[in-house]
Formats: sequence, C-alpha cells, structure tokens
Amino acid sequence: MPFFKSLPENAGPPNVFKKYPEIYGPWSTTSQALMNGPSPLSQGERELILAYAAGAAGCKFVYGAHSEVAYAWGIARGLLDQLLADPETAPVEPRMKPLLAFVRKLAVTPSAMTQADADAVFAAGWDEHALHDAIAITARAAFMQRLVEGHGFIPLSQEVAKEHADKRVKLGYVNLYPQFRQEK
Repeated sequence: MPFFKSLPENAGPPNVFKKYPEIYGPWSTTSQALMNGPSPLSQGERELILAYAAGAAGCKFVYGAHSEVAYAWGIARGLLDQLLADPETAPVEPRMKPLLAFVRKLAVTPSAMTQADADAVFAAGWDEHALHDAIAITARAAFMQRLVEGHGFIPLSQEVAKEHADKRVKLGYVNLYPQFRQEK
C-alpha cells in the first residue's frame, strides 16, 4: 500500500510520473537515451546492469521490473538470481565480471570505489564510454529505488512485470508513458 493516500493501492512510478510531468518527462527522455541510445553495451546488458544494481542494493521492485526487461532483451532467465547469489560462478562472459563487480560495489558501497575498480574494467577491454554508461545506469537504479521505496510501492507480480517489460522493449522509456510520447 503506498504511503500517499492519493495514490491507488497498486500504484507505481507511472502514477508519480503522471502527477509531476515537468520532472519525469525529462527523466524519461534521459532514461531513453541511457537505456536505448548508442552505447558499447547492448540494451540487454544495460537492463542486466540496472536490475543487478537494484538487486544488490535490495530493491525488490526495481529488481523484479528490470529483470523482466533484461529477459525480454534476451538475457538468460535466472541469470540475475545467479549473479546475486554468487557473482563469481554466475555464467556470464568473463569480460562482464569486472564491470558487474564495479556496479555491485557502486550500488552497495559507493564511497569505497577506487582507481583499481575502474582499472579492472578497463583491463577487461571496456572503454570509458562503457564504464560511464554502467555508472549512470547504476545511478538510475538508485534513483528509482528511492522513488519506489519512498512512496511505499509494492513489487509487481512477475506476470505484470513481464507485461510491462514487453511494452518497454516495444515502446522505450519515453513512449511508454502517453503524456511523454514524442510525435514523429
């Protein structure tokens, strides 16, 4: 049950976005550019990073919602649970492991970040653009975590999260919300 009496029982971010379009219109545009724009990371990898950052930080709402988006982009179902349980043995490309270690540390203990963390990512073959995108995606996960936890939103069922994920893949981050759609 949301903390705000003006919100319906099944409220989520779209309810807040609709109420404050001057804030969340630009946020949706930024999210679209970050998650679907040009990047060395695929859209599936970006959603994997977002869900992983949220899961590592303990946010069930964002983790569940964006896990389904990652799966909709072709990430193997269950991989995120494996990563959270044991990142060392999870079946991801070796090159992803230092990037995901960076993301986890940034999500959980941001003040502990060091040059060595970034250097491990670069040594795995990622460039500054990829690391920037991983950092920005981790920050996006933290923002959304605080938005949903602060409003008292309950996590979506897997079925509803999958329906939303399919729409997000089809429509993106701006066109998902009718009030922010960009006419072509």
